[in-house]
Amino acid sequence: MREDLSVVAFDDDEAVAEAMAGLDEASTTRGGMFRRAGAAAGGLGIAMALLGGSGVANAREGGSKKNDIKILNYALTLEYLEAAFYKEALARGGFSGSVLNFAEVVYSHEATHVATLKGVLGAKAVASPSFDFKGTTRKWSTFLRTSKVLEDTGVAAYQGQAPLIHQNAVLAPAGAILAVEARHASWVRDLLYAGKSVKPAPEAFSTPMSMSEVLSAVKKTGFIKS
Repeated sequence: MREDLSVVAFDDDEAVAEAMAGLDEASTTRGGMFRRAGAAAGGLGIAMALLGGSGVANAREGGSKKNDIKILNYALTLEYLEAAFYKEALARGGFSGSVLNFAEVVYSHEATHVATLKGVLGAKAVASPSFDFKGTTRKWSTFLRTSKVLEDTGVAAYQGQAPLIHQNAVLAPAGAILAVEARHASWVRDLLYAGKSVKPAPEAFSTPMSMSEVLSAVKKTGFIKS
């Protein structure tokens, strides 16, 4: 069951409050749009579909190519946010061991998503905003808690858009990367709750969120400056 996202609050120790205020442990993970493995082939298929090439025949009921572009730019905005977050964490956090490994691997994934989405969208790609992560990247504890929030929000976001995607050439790689991002969310839970009785996936189903819900929640974090 999904609880509404609340604004990300910070106490004097710059700790992230429970920004997912009601999003159960199993109900979300994090989604992107394109997996590193297959990005070249998948990206080519998507580009051809968006531009009216051979992928157009593989269309689903409802939606439109125009709306698919909107969804891809929505995905790109979320990818910009996450890539910037992990990049800053690597630059400022001074992490080591398993936390550093997590940050490096996930940053690599997010940066690949950004590059692929921009390549597919070309001139139609939205520009990256600037970000202020409010000190959440400075310590491993706040970094992991914020990562959990971002990963959870992402999967709920892409799960919400999946039924609205018109072209199969867009839907297939979206599903592939969603699975990988769900693993990111499980991974961060393993690091965050090691030794605690918290299940990475206590429920059988996750709950999607609409584009307006996600954008409103992200805006309230204050992470996006402009």
